[in-house]
Amino acid sequence: MEELKVGDKLYNVSQNGFGDFFRYSFSEVVRLTKTLAVLDNGERLRNKPVRSLINGDIGFALASNRWVYWHIVSGEIEELAQEESEKIVINDWFKDRTFSVPEKKIIYKLFKEKGILKGADKSLDQTIELFKK
Repeated sequence: MEELKVGDKLYNVSQNGFGDFFRYSFSEVVRLTKTLAVLDNGERLRNKPVRSLINGDIGFALASNRWVYWHIVSGEIEELAQEESEKIVINDWFKDRTFSVPEKKIIYKLFKEKGILKGADKSLDQTIELFKK
């Protein structure tokens, strides 16, 4: 288990409750002291790698909170972060939007074409009526 070096890229994952999305933060080591690594976002980490008892990942604890860890970035993590970020954007877009009946028709037809409405035997008019409620 190696200590951090200037230029190492790290990430942290947080969540606002169990039902929330994973929110990834990325940063890079810009300075080292005898015991700390300073990130470009201002966070200070203990430059002592620790293996998690929960999942075995190696992390670096915040200097101010030893229960918050940052981890070395990998290609897999970058992909997961991109997917999660896209989910958040999509969710926010739907949450902040009220659909008109023509828009609901378009969405319904797209879902129907893709076979996503499996088991739905209601007609388009009945479904639109449900959307209005």
